[in-house]
Amino acid sequence: MTYYNNAVRTKRELLIRLIQLLDSNHLFDQIDRIALEMRPRTKAPIRCCVHKDRAVLKYKIMAAMGFNISDEEDELTPLRDYALKAIEGIESNGEFLTVVDEACSSCVQVNYTVSNLCQGCEGRPCQVNCPKDAITVINGKANIDHHKCVNCGLCQKACPFHAIAYLPVPCEESCPVKAIKKDEHGIEQIDFDKCIHCGKCMTACPFGAIAEKSQVLHFYNTLKLQKQKMVAMVAPAVLSQYKGTSSQILEAIKAIGFDEVIEVAEGAEMTTQEETRELLENIEQQKPFMTTSCCPSYVYLAENHIPQLKEHISHTHTPMIYTAQKAKKLYPDYATVFIGPCLAKRKEAYLSGIIDYVITTEELASIWTALKIDPANFADEKNVNKDLKPENRGFAASGGVHQSILLNLNKDVKIRSQVINGLNKKSIKLLKAFTKKQPDLDFIEVMACEGGCISGPGNITAPNISQNNLQKVMNELIPETVIN
Repeated sequence: MTYYNNAVRTKRELLIRLIQLLDSNHLFDQIDRIALEMRPRTKAPIRCCVHKDRAVLKYKIMAAMGFNISDEEDELTPLRDYALKAIEGIESNGEFLTVVDEACSSCVQVNYTVSNLCQGCEGRPCQVNCPKDAITVINGKANIDHHKCVNCGLCQKACPFHAIAYLPVPCEESCPVKAIKKDEHGIEQIDFDKCIHCGKCMTACPFGAIAEKSQVLHFYNTLKLQKQKMVAMVAPAVLSQYKGTSSQILEAIKAIGFDEVIEVAEGAEMTTQEETRELLENIEQQKPFMTTSCCPSYVYLAENHIPQLKEHISHTHTPMIYTAQKAKKLYPDYATVFIGPCLAKRKEAYLSGIIDYVITTEELASIWTALKIDPANFADEKNVNKDLKPENRGFAASGGVHQSILLNLNKDVKIRSQVINGLNKKSIKLLKAFTKKQPDLDFIEVMACEGGCISGPGNITAPNISQNNLQKVMNELIPETVIN
């Protein structure tokens, strides 16, 4: 998973510029100049010309404001008009990704191509084995007719010189449920009946052509300009993404304008207690294995692709939901804002009806940059919730839920468990097998992102660094007497 490249840098620059313009009350008179300033005529274009670059930026700005690209009815409508709608809020349809068609035009139309290694041999096994007669030999070299090719790969397997190369389409390769493919115009389309909102296609696309529909303008306008009171619910993974202690990071979040900040680790404790109770009840009643329910992408996988698995998923709420319920009880007049690394949490929040906004870790970093807020500049007050346990924050890493459950069980209770670290074609095949042949297991943790939430699509830091940072903020909750 790529955490930083030029496409990512462009996305973050757009977010920063939008927040800066809104904060300085220049959004409506300056937004249509963003593309011109970022891609001036004097700068070498990334694509064919500067006009193509500017068109791509325009549609990426639309996505950053929460629109589908298909929402455009007139190409001459200025971005200013969309910004007016965005700050008032756009009604969601439960689909949180959009494809920027102007940017999605450079991937191969078929996955197989003939290289210079082709010897034009007499046997011509590639041609003979092609079921669609898509291969002809011209001037002693095999050629693939892309209009006939169906990507079966038989030609590649048959070639004795390995002269036929497989060229992947990154977004299609990354999708574990085959929810994205090209239409008749060669533009990728997402099938939301299959999509599990894992965000893998978004992070895999080297053109930045797949974008999440952000709420950041509506959120910031409501917070800063409409003075709506808000409570931030901060996922444990957020604490792994920045330099500084948990206290500094939480204070920096509050400095944006939040009235209250609650760690989602508080909800993780409630999830641990309830899921442990449910697991013990399952074992006592000799029910089949139970899986975790914390990862919404995994839940959507079961709902859309493996319905036989649904009965095995825990009924326990996720930490985000428990935290939101607590926030609504403590601050009934406040808007609730979940901050985390997960695209699927946008859909979970939308379906829950009790969470008003979802802001990703990447969007949080962009807001900080725009407002010149740096967590390192805040004093470390060490004012963390002393009732939290280290494992509450450990939910952010793969195996964290599993570990929390084990620590919550009585020592004399032994369970048979397994951790599935990341959803891919292999792990999905394993989960399907579990529904056909009962595994010798009581409990299975499933995370869509390899490494857990610290590897989520909305993050800004590489997993190995995130893991180290997470361990540091977990250690903050260990009493000094235990450490000594």
